Amino acid sequence: MPRAFLCPTAWPNGVFFVPISVRVWYGFHPAGACCLGSIYSMSGHSKWSTIKRKKGATDAKKAKVFAKLAREIGIAVRAGGPEADLNPRLRMILLKCRSANMPADNIDRAIKRAAGDDNDAHFEELTYEIFAPGGVAVLAHAHTDNRNRTASDVRHIVTKAGGQLASAGAVTRLFERKGQIIIERAAADEDMLMELALEAGADDFNADENGYEIVTEPNDFEQVHKAVEEKGIATLSAEVTSIALQTTAVDDSGAATVTRLVDALEENDDVSDVFTNAESSDDA
Repeated sequence: MPRAFLCPTAWPNGVFFVPISVRVWYGFHPAGACCLGSIYSMSGHSKWSTIKRKKGATDAKKAKVFAKLAREIGIAVRAGGPEADLNPRLRMILLKCRSANMPADNIDRAIKRAAGDDNDAHFEELTYEIFAPGGVAVLAHAHTDNRNRTASDVRHIVTKAGGQLASAGAVTRLFERKGQIIIERAAADEDMLMELALEAGADDFNADENGYEIVTEPNDFEQVHKAVEEKGIATLSAEVTSIALQTTAVDDSGAATVTRLVDALEENDDVSDVFTNAESSDDA
């Protein structure tokens, strides 16, 4: 499969690239505009900017992230046991922990605590579908032991930001679940990595000045990730995530509004992940 081409996209805190499927690129003139249809942004925000922001988070914010991950570990352990080899969900959470630089001691404590008691037994998973100002689609996943509290908190955050909660399916249909592996450019040769990823079963391979993005079907994610790890290639992030099927253009003001909404949602103790389809209008 030929490599994907990349369309530069401006964002308030830097430049990122929207990967364009090879199938779509062939249908457009090289000098033409970006396409609608099969483009998807890297989880709404620049994936690189998001990674840098997480790496540079304050100790207080890191502690909050680690607490949320510990909760997810607990839920996964109670659902499938403490052995990662036998628990696919736990394996996925441990990859998120690694990407967040969660200390191994914290991870071990969370697993042991979950295996020894049932404090998290009544947590449930909820997805909130949101339209931010300008029609930007936002997905917020939460783990909560009190759905009324979480619903009230999320509604308050969304209303304060000028958005609204959407009806079931209105936002989820705008995203698809995909495996996504992010690798710094210095970590691997482009041609070697592309061949490795595609032979292992990846759907798409994208490259830019910062590094590489490997996209897989959810069921193929583990085998592709394993192939990368066995070559000793370090990853910045590896997870099954939600990727936008189509984007919504925003100007700088709109981008700032969406960022404030995302930040407020991520600050909530019950919200574990937030995704948007926002895209700067500068690249339209």
